[in-house]
Amino acid sequence: MTQTKPREVFIQGVTLEGRTFRPSDWAERLAGAMSCFRPDGVRSGIDAFIGYSPLCVPRVINGVKFVIVNERLREVEPMAWDFVMNFARDNQLQVAEACLLPPPQAT
Repeated sequence: MTQTKPREVFIQGVTLEGRTFRPSDWAERLAGAMSCFRPDGVRSGIDAFIGYSPLCVPRVINGVKFVIVNERLREVEPMAWDFVMNFARDNQLQVAEACLLPPPQAT
């Protein structure tokens, strides 16, 4: 049996009306708020580090800010998933399901 890859939800920094969402650092702020929700739990002590969770990362694609949210966030912390999805809905941001492909290998 093959295991399906969790889907990713792309929250685009463009409203449903086509306007650029402000403030300009919204993606970094949202992903930063989700940084402690990790598949392997929160680390503390000497192994702790500052960084985004692999389940919720900011990206710029074709000059547009996005937050890419992995569906596994729902398993790790359902309230965090709801927070992110409600943020997108409340701010009328465009949301799409997709899969981020790795960059092509140099040949």
